[in-house]
Amino acid sequence: MAMAADQLPDDPDALKAMVLARDVENARLIQIIKELQRHRFGRRAETLPEDQLLLGLEEAEQIEAADEEENEQASPAERLERARKRRTNRGALPPHLPRVEMVVDIEDHACPGCRNGLHRIGEDVGERLDIVPAQLRVIVVRRPKYACRACEDVVVQAPAPARLIESGLPTEATVAQVLVSKYADHLPLYRQAQIYARQGINLDRSTLADWVGRAAWHLRPVHERLLGKLKTSPKLFADETTAPVLDPGRGKTKTGQLWAYARDDRPWNGSDPPGVAYVYAPDRKAERPIAHLAGFTGILQVDGYGGYRVLAEKSGVTLAFCWAHVRRRFYELAAAGPAPIASEALRRIAELYKIEDVIRGRSADERRAMRQENSRAIIADLEPWLREKLGLISQKTKLAEAIRYTLSRWEGLTRFLDDGRIEIDSNTVERSIRPIALNRKNALFAGSDGGAEHWAVVASLIETCKLNGVEPLGYLADVLTRIVNGHPNSQIDDLLPWAYIPAPELRAVA
Repeated sequence: MAMAADQLPDDPDALKAMVLARDVENARLIQIIKELQRHRFGRRAETLPEDQLLLGLEEAEQIEAADEEENEQASPAERLERARKRRTNRGALPPHLPRVEMVVDIEDHACPGCRNGLHRIGEDVGERLDIVPAQLRVIVVRRPKYACRACEDVVVQAPAPARLIESGLPTEATVAQVLVSKYADHLPLYRQAQIYARQGINLDRSTLADWVGRAAWHLRPVHERLLGKLKTSPKLFADETTAPVLDPGRGKTKTGQLWAYARDDRPWNGSDPPGVAYVYAPDRKAERPIAHLAGFTGILQVDGYGGYRVLAEKSGVTLAFCWAHVRRRFYELAAAGPAPIASEALRRIAELYKIEDVIRGRSADERRAMRQENSRAIIADLEPWLREKLGLISQKTKLAEAIRYTLSRWEGLTRFLDDGRIEIDSNTVERSIRPIALNRKNALFAGSDGGAEHWAVVASLIETCKLNGVEPLGYLADVLTRIVNGHPNSQIDDLLPWAYIPAPELRAVA
């Protein structure tokens, strides 16, 4: 923060110490900025975890805020100026939030000069964001019984409302909160149980697990329909990540896989809404994506995993490969020390990405035309250059391996030139994998294959909600309520996140 000249110390030693302290802080901020730039523009293997970067940044912001507060407390003029800037820049609070009016009025409505009555000429209105801690409440359902005095055996009573957990404690909104906390906020069930215990509600972890399992069972048809709708798309992304699963027979965990199939046509203004469906499998065999994508005949954008080639051969799927994975291999070589060939490859690939930055958000036809005009020449020069360099180096080196990786996938890597719907990389689906990795980090492993399947079901709906700007807690509470109240299977498309419109009476319950 800039300081006025009269605020600087007169003592040279104190001034020198202040400058040195600022230099240290500036160096730290510059490093954070560089890491953030690498996180934003670099590939996944080149970056630090986002939460680590944000932790460093927020600590720097805290230090700056504490310094500002100290200066404001010492200078009333500066405090008033900062307050004026906050009023100008803070923005408006969302209109859907409830407002609680608080009138701050004068005690004496008589004129301090002549004692005549004052009349109101206006008011200043300010809004502040307040929070009420999460409040647990009890819904008491009363069902009066009626009898006829003339007919002794007649008793009339309204049927009990349908419940997700028959004879259980939770409303559907409560179960939805547990699902969102576990799969969106990455809070394991034992931690949630501790949170409820602090509010005097003793819920065993096994009880919460029972709720999750029953909810996931009811949500399976929506998940299946989500995957089915994605498979009707002309283009999808695919990726997979490990899903450690407890293996009681061996007393340790086994490594399953969560496969992700994603659609996001927003970069070329496609009309289909974005979505992602996860599917659990106990292994990484090629037969898994073949089974998952049965009936899909479009373009599949993937990394270099060989199982996708088997899929393409057996099902007619067209593969588009990922330049981010190519770039990553050359980056690892260039980062390790002087590597002129790898560095030159990175420079050429960077030229492709500059073009992609310009055309993002344009129509598929515009993207194709600009790629033909600008990217094709870069690609045309790159292939013979790579082949030439491969002939000059030892075939046992990592550099030769990176070049062979690129050339062996050349057809799929260059497919984006002729189709504006294809992205240059598969980062779209990699972003959808990150929440799975966060949940894996916090929960360590799934308790069983069935638990991993529940993970896939609920995470699919939550992440698709996020892609479509739908609030997942309200969505899950509403959808579970509709399902237990007999929502017809013929109208299951209405329950997909991108088609979801909450009913007013259900929104109030949620």
